[in-house]
Amino acid sequence: MISITTAELNTLLAAFLWPLSRILALVATAPIFGNPSIPIRVKLGLATAITILVMPLVEKSLPPIDPASGAGLIILMQQAFIGIAIGFVMRVVFVAVEMAGELIGLQMGLGFAIFFDPHNSGQIDIIGRFLGVIASLAFLAIDGHLMMIALISQSFGTLPVGFEGTTEGTLTTLANWGGEIFKSGLQLSLPVLTVLLITNLALGVLTRVAPQLNIFAVGFPLTLSIGLFVLALSMPFFAPILEHLVHDGLNLIMGILSINKINMP
Repeated sequence: MISITTAELNTLLAAFLWPLSRILALVATAPIFGNPSIPIRVKLGLATAITILVMPLVEKSLPPIDPASGAGLIILMQQAFIGIAIGFVMRVVFVAVEMAGELIGLQMGLGFAIFFDPHNSGQIDIIGRFLGVIASLAFLAIDGHLMMIALISQSFGTLPVGFEGTTEGTLTTLANWGGEIFKSGLQLSLPVLTVLLITNLALGVLTRVAPQLNIFAVGFPLTLSIGLFVLALSMPFFAPILEHLVHDGLNLIMGILSINKINMP
């Protein structure tokens, strides 16, 4: 007959619940993994599978604390915050891309072409949605999803489960990274915005020269056509900037978790 003591049971629960909270928080908030179209059972199954694989590494560095105690609940919330922070870093990349699409869409005259985005529980421009899909495909193409799994797995060695976790410097770094939304969003949309600005200035001069010209009948098709044309021309230059932005996010995560190198699975 197999007998398990209370201490052994608490150790097994701690070795499973604490890592699960960190991994599940990442799966729920990270791009691709956190997509609402993915069933909750699949997300929970993926988080559970990764947790079972990392349990042998976690058991060696667990603090002697009852997971059902107050201190255990604090550790549980702290692990969830670490996972949310990692997912937030990569989420900023995709929000920056979608913001670039919204800026382009507004200048093209597609501000009315919006629809509900269940992922962000809000409305999004059609160009922003298009660039978001491109960003998702590029993220998968460079194995970004595998890199995130490798990072969260290695984080238990560099940032073990315990009271020592995020610091004030980490929170400041995450807050500063949020500014990347506006910086990268403007950088990605700048070529199209510049051409559309010149187009609008030309239309303004044309209106002054020929007041009888119906600017609404001419301006909208012209700005829409030029915007789509320049967007198509700028797509080859869009990929390197996006890849650089993704790698910056991964490097930031590695810095937060004190990981020097990613060991791909």
